[in-house]
Amino acid sequence: MKKTIYTIILAVIGLSTMNAQSPKGEYGAFALTNATVHTITNGTLENATVLIRDGKIEEVGTISNFGTDVTVIDCSGKHIFPGMIDSGTRLGLSEVGSVSLTQDFSEVGDIIPHMEALTAINPNSSLIPVTRVSGVTTTLSVPSGGLFPGTAALVNLHGYTPKQMHTGFSAPVMNFPASGKRGWWDRRSDEEIKKAVEKSFKQLDDVWEKVAQYHRIDSSRAAGSNSVELGYYPEMQALLPVFRKEVPLLIEVDKAKDIKKAIEWVQKQDIDVIFTGVSEGFRVADELAKANIPVIVGPTLSTPSQDYDRYDRPYANPGILQKAGVKVAIRTMETENVRNLPYNAGFAAAYGMSEEEALKAITIIPAQLFNVADELGSLEKGKQATLFVSTGHPFETSTDVEHVFIGGWQIPMSSRHIELYEEFLERSPGLKN
Repeated sequence: MKKTIYTIILAVIGLSTMNAQSPKGEYGAFALTNATVHTITNGTLENATVLIRDGKIEEVGTISNFGTDVTVIDCSGKHIFPGMIDSGTRLGLSEVGSVSLTQDFSEVGDIIPHMEALTAINPNSSLIPVTRVSGVTTTLSVPSGGLFPGTAALVNLHGYTPKQMHTGFSAPVMNFPASGKRGWWDRRSDEEIKKAVEKSFKQLDDVWEKVAQYHRIDSSRAAGSNSVELGYYPEMQALLPVFRKEVPLLIEVDKAKDIKKAIEWVQKQDIDVIFTGVSEGFRVADELAKANIPVIVGPTLSTPSQDYDRYDRPYANPGILQKAGVKVAIRTMETENVRNLPYNAGFAAAYGMSEEEALKAITIIPAQLFNVADELGSLEKGKQATLFVSTGHPFETSTDVEHVFIGGWQIPMSSRHIELYEEFLERSPGLKN
């Protein structure tokens, strides 16, 4: 009976995702004319044009000659922004919260950095069109679970396969041992929490010592100094690029006390990291700035982690960190509500962060953190044509997004939400009773 119910649910999901992918995107040359262009890195241009060709931004500025093969879209009175980047989500890894068969963001095991989120992303998720028509074009899909729950992947929200969607950035995730209770539901005693933390740190030290040994043996083999067989050790292979500072380690850490310990651990290991979550970053902003550790904060739209904190601490957190000299990106850590990314940034702007810096926190800053700033995050000649056209600023709830481009593809402005809205707006036969 359960199997039958799950089959029906998955069939319904499949039908909805099929509808979400139709109509198809259009690839070609486009001139978005007469717009206010927010380049992010080179100021704001009035009455300007963005010329798109071969998936790239060919020109930005005053352009008089487009060529005969160009589709002209008049954007008079409209604004053009680079596609927004959400630096932490479960998009593509989860579909229906109450159905375990559609949850693929957590695997069994504490040390599984080799489990790649990219392989689990569902390109046909009905949540993807809902997200991208809001101007959020790129997301970091993050696994969760034990000490090393897997490897996160940055994807553009267009493509038939995860490989087509991948931007090229992937990085292992670590959940730093937390010294406090996990939440109101955590009934562990202080002694039990202390023992659990000690166990986690011992586990972390053991893992890192193995990574160091793996590095030494692998380096020696590469130099021809020995012929020791390493065997199949995917966990170490996944963490080796972090040890060698080829990719950053994404460290999830929230409490101020834990952030300080995490800074000490990172400095001892001498690796590149990005701290994520950082809900109490405002308490240790100076320490983070001194350590030169970038952060991904959020969700901003949340409640304080401590009962005695002001109600607006989550809203003010990004601004306090940024003003202290920390490089800050913003995330939602959502699945179906990734579309609310601009409002998370908007609250940060309303509570201490400038509007300009808040916009950078969801465009060029994450692009820099994820080493894709040569392609994404701003409107510049030669970059990927991933952008959106709107009636106003994305932080304003009254703003409508009218056009979205991802990698030069004009994305259909259709989603499950829009289809339902239009269906019930013009009901037929309607209500007669």
